[in-house]
Amino acid sequence: MAFDTFDEGISLGGMRSKTEIRTLICYLYKSVGQPMTKDAVVNALMEKGLANYFETSSSFDDLVRNGNIRQTDEEKQLYFISENGDMIATQLEDTLAPTVKERAIECALSLLKREQIESTNKVSIEKAENGYTVTCRISGGDMELLSFSLYVPDINQARLIRKNFYKDPDMFYSVMIAMLTRNKRSVTEILDELGSVI
Repeated sequence: MAFDTFDEGISLGGMRSKTEIRTLICYLYKSVGQPMTKDAVVNALMEKGLANYFETSSSFDDLVRNGNIRQTDEEKQLYFISENGDMIATQLEDTLAPTVKERAIECALSLLKREQIESTNKVSIEKAENGYTVTCRISGGDMELLSFSLYVPDINQARLIRKNFYKDPDMFYSVMIAMLTRNKRSVTEILDELGSVI
């Protein structure tokens, strides 16, 4: 297969053909089985070093123009695979290496989960005197379950808090409830769970 893409940022075993990239994008949508944003797809391929940003973004746009991928939610920028795209994935998925498919799906599912978490739980960072205020909000669907604000001295700490909060908002909620109700057993269990994650 002819290489017709830039290879900057691509790891060993990554894709260097636009046809491969387009096929993998279709395969991702077919395998995940639910709408995803363009960012989730592009980042899935980039984070695993399967393709660079420019080529993946360009290939995605090609698929949209050709009707292989269609937008289902304009506000949330969600896309789904069409019948033509599904046919491409079915006919050409055997041309993709198994490790490439596994790495892409693993990352896509992780990013999809992150997008879902971030759409229901919000973190805002605001400049304050001599530092920043980080406000975290945990949603329970139609209502806000918990909201708290922290002061931090610099933007790097603010971003770290946002990153760690989005990893597991439910754990933050459980910790707060356990501490406020002085449930020693729950606190111990959460600390044990946290220790296994770190």
